Amino acid sequence: MRPSETSDRRLLEGCLTPSAVASTRRPNRRRQLIELPLRDPCNLCEGMAGREERWAIIDQSEHTLTVINPWQFEVGQCCVITRRHVATLLDLSAEECGAILVSAQRVAEALVETYQPLGILTFQNNGVFSGQETPHFHFHVVPRQKGSDWGIGPPQLATFEGAGRQRGTSHDPSADAQRRERVRVSARQLVETAELIRSNLRA
Repeated sequence: MRPSETSDRRLLEGCLTPSAVASTRRPNRRRQLIELPLRDPCNLCEGMAGREERWAIIDQSEHTLTVINPWQFEVGQCCVITRRHVATLLDLSAEECGAILVSAQRVAEALVETYQPLGILTFQNNGVFSGQETPHFHFHVVPRQKGSDWGIGPPQLATFEGAGRQRGTSHDPSADAQRRERVRVSARQLVETAELIRSNLRA
């Protein structure tokens, strides 16, 4: 499921240093055991390259970006993503692991200040059978409120049986289409939400 070298260059343009690109080509036995979703081009790399309309950045660091999730299952739901194109937790460097949690805590504090939620949910999926839909590492940070559309825990738990499809087939979210459309927000709303949360980031 590895894209061609040409596709790699196209997807990663503007996202990686030459050394980081090289590191993505190192074999990783642990990763090979996990089936990844098929998505070409990578929508997160497209966003970083400025080719994704529904894209709003809240915060950034050397190794991460914090962006608004285009599907707002909860108002203010966001993701910390790696600048480097890696698929799962198993592919991260030690520096990236540290930067992700620092960024997640930073935006969680801003979410508490912005929305006064009843709780903060964090989760991250590795592979098709965990509910991963995009083959680029992303760590969800979600302010939880009463009466939300999720119930308890991540929404993937409600449809986990649907993950048992034939190996190598594309991820098909059609069963969730109606629900996802209900929480899809416009590009303008994403920008406005990002600006509001950003205003509450600690200096």
